[in-house]
Amino acid sequence: MASLPQIAEPAFAPRPSFGGAARASLVPTPLPELASPALSASWDAIASWASEPNPFYESWFLLPAARHFHADSNSVLRLEVDGNFAGLVPVCRAPNYYRWPIPVLGNWLHPNCFLGAPLVSAGAERAMWRALFDWADSTCQNELFLHLQDIPLDGPLHDALVAELHDQKRHAALVRRQSRVILRSSLDPEAYWQASLSGKKRKELRRQASRLGELGAVETLRQRDAEGVDLWIGQFLQLEASGWKGQAGSALECAEGTRALFSMALRGAALRGRLERLTMTLDGRPIAMLANFITGGAAFGFKTAYDESVAAWSPGVLLQRANLEVLNNPAVRWTDSCAYDDHPMIAHLWRERRPVGTYNIAIGGSARRFAATQFTRFELARSPLGAS
Repeated sequence: MASLPQIAEPAFAPRPSFGGAARASLVPTPLPELASPALSASWDAIASWASEPNPFYESWFLLPAARHFHADSNSVLRLEVDGNFAGLVPVCRAPNYYRWPIPVLGNWLHPNCFLGAPLVSAGAERAMWRALFDWADSTCQNELFLHLQDIPLDGPLHDALVAELHDQKRHAALVRRQSRVILRSSLDPEAYWQASLSGKKRKELRRQASRLGELGAVETLRQRDAEGVDLWIGQFLQLEASGWKGQAGSALECAEGTRALFSMALRGAALRGRLERLTMTLDGRPIAMLANFITGGAAFGFKTAYDESVAAWSPGVLLQRANLEVLNNPAVRWTDSCAYDDHPMIAHLWRERRPVGTYNIAIGGSARRFAATQFTRFELARSPLGAS
């Protein structure tokens, strides 16, 4: 099968410098305009300059996601700072706030989008939040507040959010706080493996690896290029659908939208050098597969699948041991598993955590802000998920 042509890393123009008093605004931008060569190239540059990487808001992921998941009800807001394209955030108008019939504005997520941080060039974080609040104040209709989900609670982007809220004396409440499982260590892969698991557990996994090897030739392949990516995508979709997800109807292959998003996103990431693929094979047949996105000095574990017919030998866990080689990659400072600390597998292998949360932020005039503040206090009194 012919391989896809790799997109050479573009020679970006120098990153603009953004001052605190810069003029910033958010411009609703149609998807076809964002997909134009000029804006797409600038978008890719912003992803490389961002202080908070978010592959799910990069061009190769967001465009197919918006196309296949109700794009007509969502908007992408493009940040312009002193005339420069400096970032973007997809937003939505939701008619309900969970079980309450309360309309809200918010950042747009979907079940395969694992981070809600706006994608913004380093230095323009304050400008982004200021422009987003101005936009929400001026365009809110029946919406009670701005609901921002899955925002990292550390780093420059969050620091800018806290600072802007403070300076504007704008009420905001953290209504949900979770711990994301991440991998961040100065240890080498073998030392990390030994530190994470007991000697008894490591012995058991060695036994399982040996038993798996008795079934045939076991190999693990790591790929960072676009060679054979279409074949790999098809094999992954088939492998995932062969297990319990396929039986439950939740596998990517079971719906046209998720199948198309997975295929288009992986192709786009591979063409830009953003995709890492890990495959464990048994006599040449994939038995465990993992897709990572690598961008902005971080890696993100997007999707994994394994052959349930050999589940007794833990191929998924064994592949994650191979995945620890990312610790030897100087271009990756940390890896986000895209799973929370209640995950039955990865939470026992990776020891670091990162806080991620959801904010409700007051918008509009004084009456609306008062009502939003009272509602949020009522919500936290009933269920103090983010009271810390």
